[in-house]
Parts: sequence; structure tokens; C-alpha cells
Amino acid sequence: MSVAPLALYRRSLGNFRDTMSIVKRRFAVRPARYPRILWSVWLIAWMLLTVAIFLRLDAGAGEMRGEWSSGLARFTDFFTQFGLGGWYLIPAALCLVAANLTDWRGLSRRGRMIVYNWTCFAFLVLCAVGLSGLAVNLLKYGIGRARPLYFDSFGVLSLHPFAMDARFAGFPSGHATTMGAVFGILLLLFPRRWYISLAVTACIASTRVFVGAHYPSDTVAGFGLGLAFAVLSGLVFARLGFIFGQTSSKLPVRKRTFRLGPFRAPRGRISTADPVETGIDRTQTP
Repeated sequence: MSVAPLALYRRSLGNFRDTMSIVKRRFAVRPARYPRILWSVWLIAWMLLTVAIFLRLDAGAGEMRGEWSSGLARFTDFFTQFGLGGWYLIPAALCLVAANLTDWRGLSRRGRMIVYNWTCFAFLVLCAVGLSGLAVNLLKYGIGRARPLYFDSFGVLSLHPFAMDARFAGFPSGHATTMGAVFGILLLLFPRRWYISLAVTACIASTRVFVGAHYPSDTVAGFGLGLAFAVLSGLVFARLGFIFGQTSSKLPVRKRTFRLGPFRAPRGRISTADPVETGIDRTQTP
């Protein structure tokens, strides 16, 4: 192994170890004080909405599969691709790899904050989208609901648990779960524009119905699952002081120092005596 790759490997390993030690330390010293969110109420509401959609819309969607207009079919075929997790997980993973190979100590304070914020953002995306994606795949193959493409053969509610067949992987929708996680991330970062984020992500999630891959109840269930994972990820990040701060609000509140563009540090928040550590910024500690 040449000198340059060896030095890069050592830097990457050192960055990773430093980051993990800081995360462990923050978990140890910060109490697990999370806001009191009525999870049971939201869970019941989510389940009732899913059941209502199932009773009112699923049968009709099964009967209408393949009968939508050609223009709508082309439109939904294009936009449904944006529900694939790879669009979000791959760039986030590449961002983390690049940050882990970066010589943090050689950057200016402003440069360290930009890299630090992008690192936290990428990790948030991996947690929200990645973990919800793992959960939805376990659920959909464990439940084994037949897709609407096979409505004539299996009907609206045909379950084949652990069949490990893509035909029986309808509930919940994986694309809708990804869109729910994306909406959750946008909701936490830009709470005042939640309606725009909801409209865009819900429309992309709904395309799964028009392409015949999922029933409406599949998309509603998946969207709620992804949203829940995003909120949970945000709560953990707030405890650690990454991106969000711990407040009495029901949802985490984004810090003023979190910016993905050119960074202008508020006076008194960043100083040469309190540097950005490798991969994690000490100045983010309240």
C-alpha cells in the first residue's frame, strides 16, 4: 500500500473513531428528556385513517387498475421513480464518505461548519429513510398482501405472510414510506412550509396507486410509517445537539447554526477556543 492511501485510511479511521466517541459521550452526559408526544393518539388516528381508506377506496382502485388515461399513466410512471430510496440514500452515503475522508483540522472555522452541517444532514437522511426502509420491507413481506395488479386473482385483501414474493409485498408501500420520511425531514427543517412539502411528497406517494403497484391504504400506511421514523430520528438528533436543539416544543427545533449554504456564524457562537472536532462540532453543545 502506498503512502497516500495509507494516510487516507488512517485519517478516515481516526475521523470515524472520534465521531463515535463524541456521540457516545453525548448520549452519556445528556439525559433522555424527550418531549411528550401523544404517540398512542397518533397511532390510533393513523390506523383508523388506513382502515377508512381501505374500506372506501381500495376496491375501487383495484377495479380501476390499468384503466387510467395514457397521459396520467405516463405522468405517474415518471414521478413514481422519485419514491425510490436510492435517490436519497446514495447521495447521503456519498456525502458521509467524503466527510469522513476530509481533513477537518485543515479547514477554516467556516469550512468546518459547512462540512459538519452536511454530515449531520446526510446522517439524518440515512437514519430516517434507511431505517424506515428496513422496517417497511420487514412488514410488507411479513404481511404478504397481494398487489392490485393481481386484484382479479386474489381480491382486495389476500394475505400470504412470508411468501417472499414481490406479488405479495403490497402493504405498506415502500415508495410511500420513503416519501413519508422525506416529508418528515422537510417538516422538521422547514416547519413553516409544511403544506408545500406535504403536497409534493403525498402526490409522489399517490403515484403508486395509479401505476397499479399499491392500494390507497398501502400508501397511507407507508407514508405514516416513514413520517414516524423521521420524527423519531429528529428527536434523537435533538438530544445529541445535532441540527436541532432540545426545547419544550413537541417537535425538534432547527438550530440557527444549521445551514447547508455559505455560513455566517453568529457572534459569540464559534470561537478559536472551541473548535470543530473531527466530524462533530463542540460548539453545538448547549
